[in-house]
Amino acid sequence: MQRTRGIFFKKCIDRINTQLLISKAKPASIVPSRTHIKSNTDPRYFTLVQHAKSRFLDEQRRSGILSHKIEVNRARLHFETTGDGPNIILLLPGALGSSRTDFEKQLTDFNKSNYTLIAFDPRGYGKSIPPNRTWPLEFLQRDADDAFELIRKLNIHKLSILGWSDGAITGMIMAARHPDIVNKLVIWGGNAYVTEKDIEAYQGLKDIWKWSEKMRSPFMTLYGEEYFQKTWEEWVEAYERYFTKRNGDICKDELKNIKCKTLIIHGLKDPLVGLEHPDYLHHNIAGSRLYIMPEGKHNLHIRYHREFNFMVEHFLKET
Repeated sequence: MQRTRGIFFKKCIDRINTQLLISKAKPASIVPSRTHIKSNTDPRYFTLVQHAKSRFLDEQRRSGILSHKIEVNRARLHFETTGDGPNIILLLPGALGSSRTDFEKQLTDFNKSNYTLIAFDPRGYGKSIPPNRTWPLEFLQRDADDAFELIRKLNIHKLSILGWSDGAITGMIMAARHPDIVNKLVIWGGNAYVTEKDIEAYQGLKDIWKWSEKMRSPFMTLYGEEYFQKTWEEWVEAYERYFTKRNGDICKDELKNIKCKTLIIHGLKDPLVGLEHPDYLHHNIAGSRLYIMPEGKHNLHIRYHREFNFMVEHFLKET
């Protein structure tokens, strides 16, 4: 990033110097003479650097992704933003997920003149480390509280939510507890409860070396093997506690309180979330829609991002 900025600033200064040579009009007040700026001792250099920084940030806001950190509920959380549209979208990642591992194709491809996207890393995930991830019984409810507090601190009063997997659960909890701020909800790969069959499927994936290289690689890069393996094992055990201590109930009672328009997307070939789960959500979230992607798996928004993005943007545009 530092090298990129340096190149950008140099190009800005070179461009302004070139404009000074060819311009017949009186130069702007930012550079009061046609003489080249030859070194950083020139009194005009600082002004030009400030101008270049401003241009760089403007370019980032228009087409790039800005990274931030903020104190939320005694944890320092990382989040990224892109776009400057009037419609705000909060992106909630899945297990061990982060803004970039989970939502790269949404952050880069959504219409940024229509939307402002905010993607955050839950505590203990991505760049929201430290702290390391901890696992209270209602850890997903805690993530929902963190997401709401983030939005409150950003002074946002209305938004839509896109939630994948654990993020779908977090999104449902947030929409149920704060119906006044959630305009629309899009969820996929999520569930309101876990069954014995679900737990067996999770346990079968407890060893990360049983994962495909394609699925394992981003998390190995992000966390390293030790933290990845440890945190994933703890995730499986946390869901086992939902099953043993809450009779499998994650957020069933919350569903009746979801008042916003809701789109449920399900990949028919999802190996982790069976069809009974989106069917249950569809029948228990009033007015919700269910869309089945026949070839979709758990990560359907990544593999089929064009179809996914088109469908979601169309849903969000509807009045």
